[in-house]
Amino acid sequence: MSDQVIFNQKNVLVVGGAGFIGSHLCDELVKENKVICLDNFSTGTERNIDHLLAEPNFVFIRHDMSKPIKLEELKDLQKFKVQFQGIQEIYNLACPTSPKNFLENRVATLSANSLAVKNVLNMAVKNQAKLVHFSSGRVYGERTPENESHKVKEDEVTKLDFLSKRSCLDEGKRFSEAMVKNYRDVYGLDAKIIRPFRIFGPRMKLNDKRLIPDFINNALDNKDLVITGGDDFSTSLCYIRDLIDAVMKMVDSDSQGPLNIGSDVDVPIRKVAEKIIELLDSESSITYGDQDDLITPFRLPNISKANEELGWMPVATLDKSLEKTIDDLRATKGLRTLDQEL
Repeated sequence: MSDQVIFNQKNVLVVGGAGFIGSHLCDELVKENKVICLDNFSTGTERNIDHLLAEPNFVFIRHDMSKPIKLEELKDLQKFKVQFQGIQEIYNLACPTSPKNFLENRVATLSANSLAVKNVLNMAVKNQAKLVHFSSGRVYGERTPENESHKVKEDEVTKLDFLSKRSCLDEGKRFSEAMVKNYRDVYGLDAKIIRPFRIFGPRMKLNDKRLIPDFINNALDNKDLVITGGDDFSTSLCYIRDLIDAVMKMVDSDSQGPLNIGSDVDVPIRKVAEKIIELLDSESSITYGDQDDLITPFRLPNISKANEELGWMPVATLDKSLEKTIDDLRATKGLRTLDQEL
């Protein structure tokens, strides 16, 4: 009888759970699981998880995963009986993701893609927990005129500049995948790798040098929407709900990945900017700025493997996704302005 009480729900750990993607994942997982959200707020925010703090099946732990942690010794987790039940699933999203503070976070990014991954993997081995590791479409390297229209598959060997300004993230994610693969082989872990491409949606930060939030923020203020790199800048855009759907399908599947998760439709950034201006009835204009080495188009993903193994494909339309993102960021901007006035 006691086992039934202890094991009636899985204990699930979300590392980086206060971030943009991590918080949406926590929203989904807490519906049927006991969720431990771990974050150090390097780029995540408390605002993303405020609505979950009153949930009895949700606990937040502030911690930098580049340092080991013993969850079974934490008083806040006694109600989840971690010392008896352990952890059944781990989702690793720990990595600073702020383009605005990218250069300042380089060492922290390296630590997140090495030390933190090692600690997560050791925890998975200890608990024999299922692991979903979030990598990135950045592991394929930069889009170039030669590969611009090619949809890259998961098993392709691609070129990556491991000494570029982005190397702490791009090469870091590639190394983290190597760690997951080798731990899986050595310890028999059920460890899965997912490669998200450019994801957007509610809870993205304003003024963080990200394309969609920056466009929305400027359009709300009737300021110019600045496209870096010229009129030919295009990229794929995948709504957050589609990514979460893929993650939930993958964790319950036999697929180990890596799997490309994103949109395989190339969208000119100018059209996105025009749509945002239209939706907001803004007086903003579109202008062009110099190429930013930190804001570059992703390679286009081939998503046939995700479709075959998970039955997954993105279904959210760009217009509806932008509307939902605008509604959230407008509210965020309003709250922030009110706080300043007070």
